[in-house]
Amino acid sequence: MNWNRNKTIGAVLLAVFFTACSTVPLTGRKQLSLVDDKQMQQQASLAYRELLNSPKTKVVKGTSNAQLVQNVGNKIARAVESYLKQNGYADQFQFNWEFNLIDEQQVNAWCMPGGKVAVYTGILPVTQTEAGLATVMGHEVAHAIARHSSERASNTLAAQGLGVGVGLATSKKSQITQLAVSQLYGLGSQVALLKYSRNQESEADRMGLTFMAMAGYDPNEATGFWERMASKAGGQKPPEFLSTHPSDERRIADIQKLIPEAMKHYNK
Repeated sequence: MNWNRNKTIGAVLLAVFFTACSTVPLTGRKQLSLVDDKQMQQQASLAYRELLNSPKTKVVKGTSNAQLVQNVGNKIARAVESYLKQNGYADQFQFNWEFNLIDEQQVNAWCMPGGKVAVYTGILPVTQTEAGLATVMGHEVAHAIARHSSERASNTLAAQGLGVGVGLATSKKSQITQLAVSQLYGLGSQVALLKYSRNQESEADRMGLTFMAMAGYDPNEATGFWERMASKAGGQKPPEFLSTHPSDERRIADIQKLIPEAMKHYNK
């Protein structure tokens, strides 16, 4: 009876893996898609609005830096939308773009599903130039176009489902065996999800380089930005396999290899 139940669960999991997939624009990678994109965008829009309206958030308006964020963001958005339209993806992405500069000393920027972008003033000394800012914003927009938030949620759901299957499969084993398997599965799934995150970062680097090139920014400028980011971060870092991001050395080396590909799209 348990064998039949396990077979049924396995069949369901396999069916989900093979049917719930989508394709990442530009890279062509297949990804697991168990989460509804529209719901993700709706929730992201609500969260973005809540952040901007929070008394703790100071949105910068009317300054040259605020205008720069708007200009760079709009250039990248137009380039991305043009690419999506030309390559048959336009109907899959109904983004309502917003670009805001937030007075916050974090060295950070992000793009929520649906094109809700925030750049913190703390990263501007590292970007230094318009092309440096385009490197950051192209990278963050790439995360949204690649649906990385939805994919991370889908991978987490899949890992939880697999965990249930592992538990059922070892239900008749000794307690020691069950504990050992569950601990190994827990570590394995966590490392796997970290690897997914590192792969997403690398994919966003690749897509971001191309997006900034399409928007008229020289991809060669990206190397200097990431070198400055590495210098800014400094300090002791975890091993790469236990990190959500590639090592600085790997990232910069990979970006240098990707620049010729991005240059094919460079519109001066």
